[in-house]
Amino acid sequence: MKNKNNTKFEKTFLNRGYLVEKVEDSKSLNYINNVIQKKIQKLLKTKKKINFNHLHKIINEKNLNKIRLSLINHINSDKNFKDNYFNIAKKMLEEIVGNELAIQNNINLSIQLPNDESSLLPLHSDTWSGDSPFESVLWIPLVNCYNTKSMFILNSKKLKNFNKNFNSKKIKSVSDLYNKHKKDLKFIKIDHGQYLLFNQNLPHGNLVNRTKETRISLNCRFKGLFTPYSQKELGSFFSPLKLRAATKIGLEYNHPGEN
Repeated sequence: MKNKNNTKFEKTFLNRGYLVEKVEDSKSLNYINNVIQKKIQKLLKTKKKINFNHLHKIINEKNLNKIRLSLINHINSDKNFKDNYFNIAKKMLEEIVGNELAIQNNINLSIQLPNDESSLLPLHSDTWSGDSPFESVLWIPLVNCYNTKSMFILNSKKLKNFNKNFNSKKIKSVSDLYNKHKKDLKFIKIDHGQYLLFNQNLPHGNLVNRTKETRISLNCRFKGLFTPYSQKELGSFFSPLKLRAATKIGLEYNHPGEN
């Protein structure tokens, strides 16, 4: 859908499928960093500040999942974490997704150690597993990400051809799809202090991290509050985040004849 009144950000999001921009609130990013830093220090029983790039030097694949799950539980029990997460890209989310928003109930956290084959996310689109096509993902790295230390996403201009191949009888697996479209998959270069907002309908994923550094990143889905839901519904998977005054009034309204 083309509209000559689209802003430059809307045009980029529609044409490319993602935006990489500087965080809008550095205090919120500091809050997120500090919450995760303190929890990792507690889990590892140290007071020494940890360089997230070098996390693989003090943890290994055996305790990775335990640490990751502890961090996820911790950030989602922090009553201020979600608001700070939203503040990272508040204006952009309102411009791209909407000014009345729903947010995923739980924020996800990923840790990918160098050469770790247990933390892979094969080529996929979130809509293939029950997500609404009206959702967008806000992805926040806590380290600089590049090459295989980052995630890849399909060139949006290649989606039509990708979908044709998706239904081809010659394609027997996700690996076949990946190999067929490898040249159309772009690894996102993004630094700590930036965020990635992307169209989760586009196929994306990651490979084994072949760099010498650890990746820690967060991701969370946002959608327009009144846009259609799929299998992951409001209440069970999403919660209202931003409501306007007229919506609040309407939701609380009772017709006098129904009292």
